[in-house]
Amino acid sequence: MEAKGKKHMSIELLDLLQAGVHFGHSRSKRHPNMEPYIFGVKQNIHIIDLEQTKAKLEEAMKFVQDITSKGGVILFVSGKKQAQDLVKKAAIRAGMPYINTRWLGGTFTNFENIHSLPKKLKRMEEEMSKGLWDRYTKKEALEREREMLRLKEMVEGIKNMDKLPQAVFIVDIKKDDTAVHEAHIKKVPVIAICDTNTNPEKVDFAIPGNDDAIKSIEYITERIADACLIGKGKK
Repeated sequence: MEAKGKKHMSIELLDLLQAGVHFGHSRSKRHPNMEPYIFGVKQNIHIIDLEQTKAKLEEAMKFVQDITSKGGVILFVSGKKQAQDLVKKAAIRAGMPYINTRWLGGTFTNFENIHSLPKKLKRMEEEMSKGLWDRYTKKEALEREREMLRLKEMVEGIKNMDKLPQAVFIVDIKKDDTAVHEAHIKKVPVIAICDTNTNPEKVDFAIPGNDDAIKSIEYITERIADACLIGKGKK
């Protein structure tokens, strides 16, 4: 769904339904704090109340829009395999940093030390582009190339993030629980998809929804990206 020219975006229930956002986990995996967001059960699978998903997603988008309208940054996070490319694509479209591999412990709580890695990557890329690697032997150049590729895999998405973000968007709070924990410590607000097996009270803006299906992840992640662009006046 597009919302060009509008200051605020509204979510259509049909779009949520078609993306499969309403499919939760089996009854046995239900977290008790998700009870208010569950509409019912079908074939032993919890069905999420899409009216509440709509309201919570719109609330999260308004928050994101407010942040980005003031020049703030939203960090997109998912170490979940099926979400990695989706998160990267949405973050790049929104002009925001991302982490789509394993969360490096200390990314928030030890930011100064962790930030030395993106700095090193930028320095190596600059040296290579200027032809400064020509002074190295083939073996040395190969070693540096391997090191640069390793750094890219770890920190390419936060290469230009010079300080802690104003908020973090997380696809799966069980998979990236360390990110949630560090965000709490540093008082960085957490926006997250909360499936029926998670605790929504762990985050500031819980979006009840399926955090496993690609279409569901993509739909919600792209709406957060849209909110970033609206806030920046680019949508």
